[in-house]
Amino acid sequence: MKLQRISFIGMGVMGSRMAARLIKAGYEVTVYNRSADKVEPLVQLGASRAATIGEAVELADVICTCLSMPQDVQALYMDEQGIFKQAKSGAICMDFTTVGRELSVQLGVEAASYKLVYLDTPVSGGPEGAERGTLTIMVGGQADAYEQCLPVLQQLGSNVQYLGSSGLGSVAKLMNQYLVATHTLAAAEAMAAGSAYGINPEQLYQILSTSYGDSRMLRRHVEQHILDRSFQPGGALKYLLKDVGLANRLVAEAGIEISTGNHVEAVLQKAVEQQLGELDMSAVILSLELLTGTKVERK
Repeated sequence: MKLQRISFIGMGVMGSRMAARLIKAGYEVTVYNRSADKVEPLVQLGASRAATIGEAVELADVICTCLSMPQDVQALYMDEQGIFKQAKSGAICMDFTTVGRELSVQLGVEAASYKLVYLDTPVSGGPEGAERGTLTIMVGGQADAYEQCLPVLQQLGSNVQYLGSSGLGSVAKLMNQYLVATHTLAAAEAMAAGSAYGINPEQLYQILSTSYGDSRMLRRHVEQHILDRSFQPGGALKYLLKDVGLANRLVAEAGIEISTGNHVEAVLQKAVEQQLGELDMSAVILSLELLTGTKVERK
C-alpha cells in the first residue's frame, strides 16, 4: 500500500473513530482538534499531534474534516488561518460533515482557486459504522480526486458511492437525513399514541417491527433508547433538526413546497426548545409524552 500523509481535523464521536481506522490501516496521520485532550487517544495509537490547523495541513496529501455544523466547516476552510490558505498545492480535502449543497459547491470552487481539490463526502452509519469501517460514504466532486482517495475511503466505508459534481454528496446525505428525521418522528408518534391507549409498549414494538410499519429507525430508537429510557446521544436531536432544515430547503427548491419534512422540523424545533437538543434524536418521544401523559417504557 502506498502511504499518504493524511491530516484529520475534528475528533468528535465520528471523526475520532474514522481517524483511528486510518491509523490502524498504516497511514501516516496527523490529528488536530480545538479541544486538545481529544487527540490523546489517537496519539497513543500512533498519530502525530498538530498544535495548529496550519501545522496539521502543511504537509498533508489528503485533508479530512469531520465537524458538527456548517458554519464550523466554512470557517475551518475559509478563514485567514483556515485550510485553504495553509494547505500545500494539490492537496485533496474531504469533508465528512453534513452540510448544505450550496456550501459544498462554494467550497469546491474556492478550493480550485487555491490549487486544491475539495470533495463533499458525508457519511451515514453512526459511531458503530465508523468504528467498524462499514459507513455509507456519498461523494461529490472531481472524479479523478475521488479515484485517488478511494483506498482511503474504503478503509472507512463498505458502501462508497461517487455521485458526480460538487454538492451531490451533500444532496444524497440530506435526502437520507430527511428520511431519518421523518421515520424518527413517525416511530415516536406511533409508540406514544399506542401506549397512551394502554397497549404494552414492548408488545406494540414486537408487532410494528414484524409488520410493514417496520423501519431501521423504529428498531434503533425503541431497542437502544426508548424502552430503557436511555437517551445519551449517538446522534443528538439538535443535529437532526439542523439536517432536516437543510433537507427541507432542497426539497422545496426541487418544487415540493408542502412536505412532510416541514412538520417534522417544527416538532423537532419544539423539542429543542424543551431542552432536549443535547439528547439522542430518539428523545423526541419525551416531547410527545408530555402531550399524551403516558411514558413509553418497559412494564
